[in-house]
Amino acid sequence: MTRLSLEKLRKDMKRIDGEILRLLNERAARSVEIGQVKRSGGVDVYNPAQEFRVLESLKGYNSGPLGDAAVRDIFREIFSSSRALQAPLTVAYLGPEASFSHLAALDHFGRSTELLSAATIDQVFDLVERGKASLGIVPVENSTEGSVGHTLRRLITTPLNIRAEVFLRISPCLMSLCSRKEDIRRVYSHPQAFAQCRGWLREYLPLAEQCETISTSEAGTRARRDPEGAAVGSRLSATIHGIPILAEDIADNPANTTRFLVIGKGNSERTGRDKTSILFGTPHVPGALFQALETFALKEINLLRIESYPLRDRMWEYLFFADFTGHREDEPVRTCLQDLAGRTTFIKILGSYPRGEEPT
Repeated sequence: MTRLSLEKLRKDMKRIDGEILRLLNERAARSVEIGQVKRSGGVDVYNPAQEFRVLESLKGYNSGPLGDAAVRDIFREIFSSSRALQAPLTVAYLGPEASFSHLAALDHFGRSTELLSAATIDQVFDLVERGKASLGIVPVENSTEGSVGHTLRRLITTPLNIRAEVFLRISPCLMSLCSRKEDIRRVYSHPQAFAQCRGWLREYLPLAEQCETISTSEAGTRARRDPEGAAVGSRLSATIHGIPILAEDIADNPANTTRFLVIGKGNSERTGRDKTSILFGTPHVPGALFQALETFALKEINLLRIESYPLRDRMWEYLFFADFTGHREDEPVRTCLQDLAGRTTFIKILGSYPRGEEPT
């Protein structure tokens, strides 16, 4: 390739960039007008169903060479900028900065959203319930370690609804000021991160003391102050704390994924590819759970997950969390929920929302 042809390509690229910028600003102007209509009608700025529909439509238009994942990432930031033009949106997450919850919030809401760090899952719920944050994002289950009990407990009593779900591939790394793993005496991390890397730590750092912290980001802070310490956390945490990475992707399960819930007031619209989450109780008699679950089979609704949760004030009695396909406004789901109400002692619809994109 001659220098002349390279300069021509760069000139073409500059022209295309200018056209992209013009179109982005034209789109931004429309977004401002949409925001004015939303405010006048009392409509929520955050609309995960509409964003889902746009992304699905773009998949049909996309002819490459950009992959669908790259298009999704680009338009997530466009959505984020558009929301910021329409109205301020504050999202609380389980912090501090560089935690995996922070990464999930960035992935779903983009960098134009105001993110508010919370010390605990309870505080995330409290901030949204009291109107200090527009939305919250909390972990609910991990593919390796199972459900997050604090989130399940708050879902029982909160008036908030599940508005969306986010799947994040968890790829923890080992970071340390030590140049060799053999020099590490202490490893800092959150208990769940330790559990996800149990086998790797046993093999490569069998003598190092494991010191639990409130978050993986806090672990980075501790390791930064300890010349014989290390931390298990995200790549972003290593960058923020200025700590070299000694080993990457150290989770025992390479497909290790955490599911997060976006919680807030209001309900999400139907998209045609939705999930509904509910909480219900059954009579303490033989066959009660079978009777409750039978209605899903009769209505041909796919039950994706069911989990029992013990009632703290009633020995050996349980509530059940369930996720299934469909939206509460879909006719099969609506009639299923009506039937289920007659077979249970208690039922609470936690939310219907677009199904998240699971990592492949």
